[in-house]
Amino acid sequence: MSQAYTTEEQVAVAAVRRACHLTASVFNKLVKNETLTKGDKSPVTVGDFAAQAVISTILSHAFPADPIVGEEDASDLRADTPAAKEMKARVVALANEALTEELGLGDNEGWGIGPGKERTDEQLLDAIDRGNFEGGGTGRMWTIDPIDGTKGFLRGEQYAVCLALIVDAKVQVGVIGCPNLPIDPSQPDKGTGCIFKAVRGQGAQQLTLSGSNPTPLSIPSTSPSTLSFLESVEPAHSSHSFNTRVSELLSIPASSPPIRMDSQAKYGCLARGQGGAYLRMPTGVGYREKIWDHASGNILVEESGGIVTDSRGQPLNFGLGRTLGENYGVIAAGKDTHPLVLAAVQKALAEEAEKETKAKV
Repeated sequence: MSQAYTTEEQVAVAAVRRACHLTASVFNKLVKNETLTKGDKSPVTVGDFAAQAVISTILSHAFPADPIVGEEDASDLRADTPAAKEMKARVVALANEALTEELGLGDNEGWGIGPGKERTDEQLLDAIDRGNFEGGGTGRMWTIDPIDGTKGFLRGEQYAVCLALIVDAKVQVGVIGCPNLPIDPSQPDKGTGCIFKAVRGQGAQQLTLSGSNPTPLSIPSTSPSTLSFLESVEPAHSSHSFNTRVSELLSIPASSPPIRMDSQAKYGCLARGQGGAYLRMPTGVGYREKIWDHASGNILVEESGGIVTDSRGQPLNFGLGRTLGENYGVIAAGKDTHPLVLAAVQKALAEEAEKETKAKV
């Protein structure tokens, strides 16, 4: 008897793998070899557009009726300016290079990939624009984050290519590609490049970038004495000071400092037993998380035996559109650890609220 979402899982892994090769090529060709002014993100913009074009093209062949919630749209590439034309040419060249790679493990040319599968400029721009779907609570939809972790990507550190299938507001398939993540953190000589995948009710696995050597994932039991938080590199993305207070409340020893990295690679690390808890508390008032920043990681952690909620203990809601709506903060951890972290987070939030009240008096 065939398992649910088998084809969706295979297509997602194939799409993410090609997008990982593409983004690595962007880094080697553009980031390494071009002089970037401070704040210049043009190479990562090219990578974002091209990776979304590749993933969307593959999805449009495999599942033509499925809408897509993507981070990018092609309006900037359609502008009639020299800069836009140059960027479009780069995007088209990179996307076609990825789409026409030789078929690899699990690939199917019916998905629009392999030698001779080049697309025209307009076809690729249209593929990017398929990501304009606004989301919702019913039916099937895919969500793409072509390069999650912009600054990590530009530094040559951690970033991720993320793809998830959401059905009736629940994530059913999630894939995260991490080209720079060590295959085995305890054995650096094994090299880098991982793909994490999970299917609802079927568990989670780590693969190599080629799609081989599947390894089941399971979050081990831990305690505050051995816990380290996985958190964002940038304090603007997640409050480091708040996390420090939560660590104090949990009596996490100083010998277990936080593990900081960009992107949903943190979810992958948590799923394979690094750290013990991922904590992301927003720093800006009214900030709403995007669904593509957490969909793949959400199912990966849950299928590895963990729990993902917001700071109120509520599940993340992927059926509200392009954001998580009123979900405030993200707490991901193993089943034994999550209640402890959640309680500490809520106590720290109460302390903050009390300070604000006193300051107003």
